[in-house]
Amino acid sequence: MNWDGFEAPLKARLRLMVIGVLVFSLLCTLFARLWYMQVMSSADYSQAATAQHIRQVLIPAPRGTIVDSQGRTLVGNRVSLLITVDRSVLAKLPQTQQNVVLARLAKVLGQKPADLKARTMLCGEPGASKPPACWNGTPYQPIPVAKDVSEQVAIEVMERREDFPGISADSQTLRAYPEPYKVNAAHILGYLSPITTEELDEMDKAGQDSVPHRSDLVGRAGIERSYDKLLRGTPGQKDVIVDAVGYTTGIQKQTAPVPGATLVSTIDARIQASVEAQLKNAIMTARKQTDPVTHRKYVADSGAAVVMDTKTGRVVAMASYPTYDPGVWVGGISQRELDALYSAKSGTPLVSRALQAQLAPGSTFKPITTAAAMGAGYSPKTRLDCSSYFEVGNRRFKNYESASYGMIGFDQALALSCDTFFYRIAYALWLKEGGNSSDISTRDPLVEMAQKFGLGTPTGVDLPGEASGRIADRKWKKTYYDSQKDYYCKLASNPPAGTSAFLKQFSREFCVDGYKYRAGDAVNFAIGQGDTIVTPLQLAAVYSALSNGGTLYEPRVVQSWIGANGKSHQIKPTAKAKLPVPANTLRYIDSALKQTTLTGTAAWKFQGFPLAQIPIRAKTGTAEVYGKQTTSWLASYSDRYAVVMMISQAGTGSGAGGDAVRKIYETLYNIKPTPPPGKQPGQ
Repeated sequence: MNWDGFEAPLKARLRLMVIGVLVFSLLCTLFARLWYMQVMSSADYSQAATAQHIRQVLIPAPRGTIVDSQGRTLVGNRVSLLITVDRSVLAKLPQTQQNVVLARLAKVLGQKPADLKARTMLCGEPGASKPPACWNGTPYQPIPVAKDVSEQVAIEVMERREDFPGISADSQTLRAYPEPYKVNAAHILGYLSPITTEELDEMDKAGQDSVPHRSDLVGRAGIERSYDKLLRGTPGQKDVIVDAVGYTTGIQKQTAPVPGATLVSTIDARIQASVEAQLKNAIMTARKQTDPVTHRKYVADSGAAVVMDTKTGRVVAMASYPTYDPGVWVGGISQRELDALYSAKSGTPLVSRALQAQLAPGSTFKPITTAAAMGAGYSPKTRLDCSSYFEVGNRRFKNYESASYGMIGFDQALALSCDTFFYRIAYALWLKEGGNSSDISTRDPLVEMAQKFGLGTPTGVDLPGEASGRIADRKWKKTYYDSQKDYYCKLASNPPAGTSAFLKQFSREFCVDGYKYRAGDAVNFAIGQGDTIVTPLQLAAVYSALSNGGTLYEPRVVQSWIGANGKSHQIKPTAKAKLPVPANTLRYIDSALKQTTLTGTAAWKFQGFPLAQIPIRAKTGTAEVYGKQTTSWLASYSDRYAVVMMISQAGTGSGAGGDAVRKIYETLYNIKPTPPPGKQPGQ
């Protein structure tokens, strides 16, 4: 039999059978896998799929309020109508239609379409502007593009939904400043601005807890910054369901935010308003006065004033001029407004002169010199010549206005502010402790006492940005010489055209041995001149210590905070140090400073003031500044308060600040104002 005819069909059938078996096996495997995924693992995959479509949206917590010591609101929150853009809705439209919608909205809001579009772009995405113009939050929540819109605009947007898809009118809380007694307090309160991505990255790397979120506003200055964590509260969370394209389809769950704490400041708005007004008035008045030496009007470019509770170190009031409106930051600040705040032409209003102005203290330093001298062998019985000048080498160091009072003690030297009295003490101690020695470890009683009074270091106030001041001792002078030697040696060898004779001579001398602490440095140090600088707050802390018997407190501007649960938490006063000055020496200085307002340099400003009932101890200071007009200082205290006022380029201590300081005391003690008669006797 011939089988060749059957071989090909048989092979074909066998191939079909093999293919069928393979297909059947694959189908069985596929159905088994599908059954496993849908039946056995359905819960796991459902959970994973849901998780991929849940986006967390933060619900901002109401920021805590800041009140004064009497409960008056200094910083609160207000409701603002704002227009928002929902990117998830807008993204469903063709790009051309998106542009039409944004252009239509820009016209209603009175904005430029390009600016409006920039506000809806996420920070970091291609084409986005820099913060705060871009949106630094999540794309799954509406983006605010206009604040404080009128009801008419809000109604127009809501009624024309077909023209404004994805556009809504909502309410939002913004920072508000009620200004009780028309108070400003900008440098105390501070301001807010959006946190940057770089800051968030740094916080994450540092492992900080309670890290802000991308869309958060954070404190940038003042109390807002120091107590940002307490004020910020805890945001709520909304889990938004989105589809595969990213469109919002619903809400899965939501938790409520926890409001920030209420901060009770140490500031009394009534006193603060008075201090601000008196500081500004003193500056405006000084600008009308003429320097008797140069016959030019005083510049009076800036100033500061501090009122401190001497028993606790709490700041009752603190003002700086020029100042700014903290509300300018609310809802975002323009570049033009920001430039003005940093502009030297406008006086750099962002700088807090109370914390950051560093100037020679002038004669307000003399109580420290007195305390040091009495610890170095001098006594209340000491009598020295208050001559019109004191000669050191070939240089004459004069009294201010060359006044001469003969042989006097410390009490008269303080009340009359005699410079040559303190020159003699400083010169004698300088000789005793090494004179021209270049040894930077040479002992100096005056420097040591200044350090004990807290100068040269920050006071520790609970506000950011405090300057440390400087004590210009032997160590500082050597450090300064090392850093500046090359510059001054070059200037001495090849001075450019127009260099003054004084600067040429100074450069030559500095290049040779500028590291030496000379007799001139010592005598200048004794009266608060030269390179030693202090801040108004430091001086207020010093005079508070003189008032309370020698306790140097860390100043505080917040005394307590109240959490969302209503529980109050007290912030107790912190004593920084105890002055190493005997009680009898402090009493002697106290008695001498009383004479300043009775018969001394401030007496002409305190005539008619009830000094018998409310004794005011004071020290005037007129600090000379190279190339500028003199700095006016008036540092004072009563049994309860220390009041310090500084005005840059304004003349004498009592002449520029006397009236203002007196009126501040009248406000503190509710005294009916009486205008002081008299003429200025001197410093």
